[in-house]
Amino acid sequence: MTDTVIVTGGNGRIGRRLLEHLNEHDYRTVNLSRGKRDEDHSDTYRTTDLLDAGEVYGSLAKSDADAVVHLGMLPTPDRTPGFRTYESNVVSTYHVLEAAGELGVETVALASSFSAIGGGFEPDPITVDYLPLDEDHRLTPSNPYGMGKQALEIAADGFARRPDDSPQTITSLRFPWVVDDDLARETFVEADRSLDGLRDSPHFHTQRNTLFSYVHADDAASLVRRAVEASFDGHERVWVSAPDTSAETPSADLAAELFPDAERRESLTDGDPCAALVDTSKAERLFDWEPTWRWRDAA
Repeated sequence: MTDTVIVTGGNGRIGRRLLEHLNEHDYRTVNLSRGKRDEDHSDTYRTTDLLDAGEVYGSLAKSDADAVVHLGMLPTPDRTPGFRTYESNVVSTYHVLEAAGELGVETVALASSFSAIGGGFEPDPITVDYLPLDEDHRLTPSNPYGMGKQALEIAADGFARRPDDSPQTITSLRFPWVVDDDLARETFVEADRSLDGLRDSPHFHTQRNTLFSYVHADDAASLVRRAVEASFDGHERVWVSAPDTSAETPSADLAAELFPDAERRESLTDGDPCAALVDTSKAERLFDWEPTWRWRDAA
C-alpha cells in the first residue's frame, strides 16, 4: 500500500488538483516546488531546485516516500531559451529517477506530453500515420519541448532496464491540454467549436497538432493516482485524453478534412460521433481508468 506520495510541481494546475485528490483518498503528500508554497493541500512542502541532483536526493530522502509524481517541469516552451526547456524536461527527470532508485522508491509517474509525438508546439503540421493514435505511433518531435519529452521517456526506458537501483514501476503519462471547469467553459462552451470556427481561432494550428485532445483535471488526477497504485515491472507510455474531442464537428469529418492520408485502423466513433482521436485503451487495461468528463455535458 502506498502511503506517502511526493508531487513535484504541486503548485501547477495538475499538481494542485492532484494534491487535493490524493488527500481525498487518504494519502500523505509532499510538494516539491522551486518557489514559495502556493497550496494548502500537501502535508509537507519542500522548496527544491529539481535541476540540482543534491537537492532532489535530499528532499526525497527526507520525505520517506513510497511514490513520486514528477510534474515539476516547464509547461510550455515559449518563455525560456530552448536549452532551458530541454533541460527542464530531461535533467530533472533523470535526477528524480536516479534519486528514487537509490532510495528504494518503487513507483514513479512522469509528466510526458502530446508533444512527445511531434505535435503540440511544432511549427509544421503533425505527422499522423493512423487513427486513432496509440502508443505505438512513431515520434517525430523537432522542437526543444517535444524532444525533451521524448528524451525523458527514453531515460525511463534506461532506468527500467537496470537490475538494481531503479524504481520497479515507471509510467510516462502523455498529457494533452489540461482544463478545469472555468477554463473549459471559456474555451469550449462559450466559443464556436465548429471546424469553421476553429479555423478562425488563433489556436487552430496547436489544436490540430494535438488532434483536438484535452482532459479535465479531475480525470487527470484520477489517472495519476491509479498510476501511483500500479505495480507492473518496467516502464510504460500511456496516452491521456478526454473521451471526446474539443470540436463540435464529428471525428470522422475532422479526420477526413484534416488528416486525409492517415490510415483508419478502426472506427473513429465507436458509438460516439465526437469520440477522441486518441486511443486510451492502454490506460484502461493497465489502470482500470476511463475518462468521464466531457465539455459537452457542461454546455
